[in-house]
Amino acid sequence: MATPDFIRSLRASAGHQLLWLPGVTAVVFDDDGRVLLGRRSDTGMWSLIGGIPDPGEQPAACAVREVHEETAVHCVPERVVLVQALKPVTYTNGDTCQYMDITFRCRAVGGEARVNDDESLDVGWFDIDALPQLNEFGQLRIKQALSDQPTWFDSTSFE
Repeated sequence: MATPDFIRSLRASAGHQLLWLPGVTAVVFDDDGRVLLGRRSDTGMWSLIGGIPDPGEQPAACAVREVHEETAVHCVPERVVLVQALKPVTYTNGDTCQYMDITFRCRAVGGEARVNDDESLDVGWFDIDALPQLNEFGQLRIKQALSDQPTWFDSTSFE
């Protein structure tokens, strides 16, 4: 994921300290029920499409923008499927971030899936029963997007 300019500016004064940042993930389905994935250039792993909203940008608009920027696919958000505070991550340069991820179920409405920026090595549509290896992050989000359950959130913190 490319680092947005506004985060570079924050880092200039914040150093490596923990930044609490918004994040958005899109689970995009086509009319055949396939899910859109990108193979990340930084890890080589297949994943859902996502990114960081620009200041003032609505999360759903960010999902639409990120999907198009990374895959050339146009999509429409249908619903929020998950809201989750992720564990802090420390990058190789020492920067530490913690993301609040909002995941949207989206429907593809146009465009042809292709690598559309330098964040992906490959892009493709996958049948649910023939997904490449995905981490727990992606698996949970796809499962929630396919379910009729209400928005998932971690309710254990209320107990």
